[in-house]
Amino acid sequence: MADLNNIVDTLSGLTVLEVAELVKTLEDKWGVSAAAPVAVAGPATGGPAAPAAVEKTEFDVILVDGGGNKIAVIKEVRGLVAGLGLAEAKALVEKGGAKVKEGVKKEEAEEAKKKLEAAGAKVEIK
Repeated sequence: MADLNNIVDTLSGLTVLEVAELVKTLEDKWGVSAAAPVAVAGPATGGPAAPAAVEKTEFDVILVDGGGNKIAVIKEVRGLVAGLGLAEAKALVEKGGAKVKEGVKKEEAEEAKKKLEAAGAKVEIK
């Protein structure tokens, strides 16, 4: 275990350029390729590496405000949410801040937002 601690201490003292050279040497010796050698090296300031940006694939459609034409919005909500009764749809529209769709693809979320906004509602996609 002491050997591992020595290796960690040695690696911690390397500069970014030295780490990049080490990665390249190990890639050549072992016949592998590092997916993100910069992420392994971390920023030049010596702090932890920033997490890679991950593209979001699931979105929630949130009804912020039912607007002035609540009847049209209630109809759209009932069309978007299968099996939703009139009373439930009305409560959802009047509540505000409620999720109409949850965990849907971007295209479906944008289509739902478009329909609800056309009916007069204020909608957000998160």
